[in-house]
Amino acid sequence: MLTAVALIIAGLIILVWSADKFVIGAAATARHLGMSPLLVGLTIVAMGTSAPEVFVSIMAALDGAGNLAVGNALGSNITNIGLVLGITALISPIPLQKKLLKKELPLLVLVSIIGGLVLMDLELNLTDALILFAAMGFALYLMFLNSSESGEPIVDEDEAAEIENTPMRKALLLMVLGLAALLVSSRMLVDGAVSVATFYGVSELVIGLTIVAIGTSLPELAASVASALKGHHDIAIGNVIGSNIFNMLTVMPVPGLLAVTQVESMALYRDYAVMMVMTLMLLALFVVNYRKGTMGRFSGLLLTGGFTAYLLYLFIEAS
Repeated sequence: MLTAVALIIAGLIILVWSADKFVIGAAATARHLGMSPLLVGLTIVAMGTSAPEVFVSIMAALDGAGNLAVGNALGSNITNIGLVLGITALISPIPLQKKLLKKELPLLVLVSIIGGLVLMDLELNLTDALILFAAMGFALYLMFLNSSESGEPIVDEDEAAEIENTPMRKALLLMVLGLAALLVSSRMLVDGAVSVATFYGVSELVIGLTIVAIGTSLPELAASVASALKGHHDIAIGNVIGSNIFNMLTVMPVPGLLAVTQVESMALYRDYAVMMVMTLMLLALFVVNYRKGTMGRFSGLLLTGGFTAYLLYLFIEAS
């Protein structure tokens, strides 16, 4: 049991570190190869925030633990809204932008609905995976159009500077080492999580929703808090919305891509429902606070309160 816990802790630490290095290396390499900063931001950097979830889902699916992967995707989205954005709003009120309310948030709601429709038959198969991946391509296209029109940065200034100033040789080294560490650490995390689930008789879904989801959301939490402290709230909330879109359309379909996966009914009726409620709550808070121009600490309290209540419910149900 101690070995499993050690694997989880070490896996999470290495996972967070390696995801950051992989993103910087891959983004810098792409820039050296001529990719525009906008495309780098929309693809490599944006999807990089979901890299831990993607690799964990791949390893879980390969182990036949598809529900852990599904729980990871749904739980990460719940965590991103309830914990990451909630804490960010508690630290400092989040300025509300018109484009978020009119474009990004409706896209997130649409993506979440598509994810729910795919889960309706409690099965993830190759067709489901291809549908979600196709939706991901369409979402990327829409985000590219929106970003091209607005001309706003996708990443913060510090990260953009690091990408631009990383030499090609170092970029390749970071990318390769980061990828290798991602593979190893995600394997450690999945092995530890499955062992804990088996030891306590808890479903892999619940472990994915809690330990794995919160752990893999740590990069978003760190990035959002740092951005909030710097006053870059737009990037912080943009990262969360983008990450949630990627989680639904690239993380969740992974098990179906590798094998037909039977999804636990609670994933749909409890966890997807909570994720949808949290997503709609975020949209409602934007609408209610739009005239004021900021989503303040009361909104943050509501989000973190909802997240805490959900965790308590899972804990009580599992005990």
